[in-house]
Amino acid sequence: MIAASVGSLMKSFFDAVIVLNEEHEIVWYDTDRVSFEVHEGIHISTFIPCQEVKFFDSESFPITVDDKKFIVNVKRFAADTHYIILCIEDMANLMTNPKLRLYCLERIIESLDEGVMMSNQDGVISLYNLAQEKMEGLNKQDILGKHLWSAYNYNPQNSEHKHTFKTGKPIFSRYRAHSKVNGTPKYVNYSTFPIQKDGETLAVFSLSTNESRLKDRLHQTIEEKRQTTDIRKNPLDSKNGTIFTFDHIKGKSLALKNLIKEAQNISVHNTDVLIIGETGTGKELFAQSMHNHSPRAKSPFVAINCAAIPETLLESTLFGTVKGAFTGSTNQIGLFEYAKDGTLFLDEINSMPMTLQTKLMRVLQERLVRKVGSNEVTPVQCTVISASNEDPEKLISEGKMRLDLFYRIAHTSLYIPPLRERTEDIHFFIEYFLNSFQEKFNKSVPSLSKTLLTTLLHYHWPGNTRELEYLIENLIIRVSETDQAIEVDHLPTYIRTKIFIDQKNLSNERKEMAKKPFKSIFTNSQEHFIQKTLEQTDWNISQAARKLGITRQSLQYHIKKHGLVNPHL
Repeated sequence: MIAASVGSLMKSFFDAVIVLNEEHEIVWYDTDRVSFEVHEGIHISTFIPCQEVKFFDSESFPITVDDKKFIVNVKRFAADTHYIILCIEDMANLMTNPKLRLYCLERIIESLDEGVMMSNQDGVISLYNLAQEKMEGLNKQDILGKHLWSAYNYNPQNSEHKHTFKTGKPIFSRYRAHSKVNGTPKYVNYSTFPIQKDGETLAVFSLSTNESRLKDRLHQTIEEKRQTTDIRKNPLDSKNGTIFTFDHIKGKSLALKNLIKEAQNISVHNTDVLIIGETGTGKELFAQSMHNHSPRAKSPFVAINCAAIPETLLESTLFGTVKGAFTGSTNQIGLFEYAKDGTLFLDEINSMPMTLQTKLMRVLQERLVRKVGSNEVTPVQCTVISASNEDPEKLISEGKMRLDLFYRIAHTSLYIPPLRERTEDIHFFIEYFLNSFQEKFNKSVPSLSKTLLTTLLHYHWPGNTRELEYLIENLIIRVSETDQAIEVDHLPTYIRTKIFIDQKNLSNERKEMAKKPFKSIFTNSQEHFIQKTLEQTDWNISQAARKLGITRQSLQYHIKKHGLVNPHL
């Protein structure tokens, strides 16, 4: 019988062999080395669940019988396709079954996040996993079986795999782009190693890691550390004039996390930055954090509030003076010089007089500062971070800021969204400040009532995080430990009145915003606002334009201006 003859031959290679006819009934079997029992004439589904059975040629799939795992390899007779052979291997037999062991190792390699590529002694690619495909943007089927230099189009003499195979020495931590996708190079970090046995090199393989994955892990580590760090730092520990780092920026909203990543990326470059945000959003907190994240971290951080110093003193404070320049003047260096190669933070630069803006613009353009009353100039080495609590385009249109100054101070800009646009952070800070002030005052208080919580979540928060911190501190002071909950009545009268008036005004504002919502936001937040609206309308231009209160043509202009791309195209 053909089935018995072929089955007997196959059993020398596998733990168990079962031969089926075209109706999937058992016509011959040998299962001496496995635990389950089968019988001739019965359907295979009696001991293997039907949904697990596949009968495609060269198919491998797992099965479970009596709570034990097996691998089934499907074979067909070469001469008669009416017979199917199920070659069964015990998965517990990994140590003694090289074929099964190889199968498992191949599955492990395919599941790795790191890219794996292997070549043989001739430089032919024999292994190329899924992660490597994704990193390099190539197709495994186009790579396997090809010489490295043919697949990547380079001179064979420059082959690192060939060099490693010849010398037997690994190559560590290279950063190169071997492939291009639509003309864009795909950079990866990789190391190359020889595979040797008894002193002979059998193959060479590379392990690759995507750069963006490394950055994501770095940002994730920073974020986790930031979430577990106290919001305050002892000023005495600081030697550069700062008390904050990115570890001190709290919050859980996606907008804030993305903003921190953006600020960190900007920080590593010695470029002037404009930070835009309402009062209480933490502009100086970001400025100090950016300084401490930059290569200038060991140099001074010097801050000045342009609104707090009279115009007559602001110029001499910034640029310095020489003795005799005016009555009572002495030789004194300005803050530009004092900051050395560190950071000068100009807070509320929107309050700077127009006459002084012209002089500041020249300093930033020429990177030279002239003291008041002197003809000599001194090079400016510091990076300038400016902050404004008003929209720069609005200031420019109203004649309060020079356009050329804006271009000088905003080589790049950072917009901090107000707290009212980050509901998730309102929740976070309410809990955070409740815990902080209970610890500060050594006082245990009840939770906020639903009415008060809803009221706070819908409040406009013109003072942002600073105002919320002040309000929670007042609540902790005023509430009794015997109260059942913190209620609206625990708010100070003037705060309660302010909140209710704000809610009434906000209701009226929302009615107006429904007509022209686009005109009610900072210009610098337009990109985020447009992107969000387009996503909500599934990139329907007409619907999005109506929702924004602008024309289709105007929306098309802003899409082009901000470089927004329809993901559906």
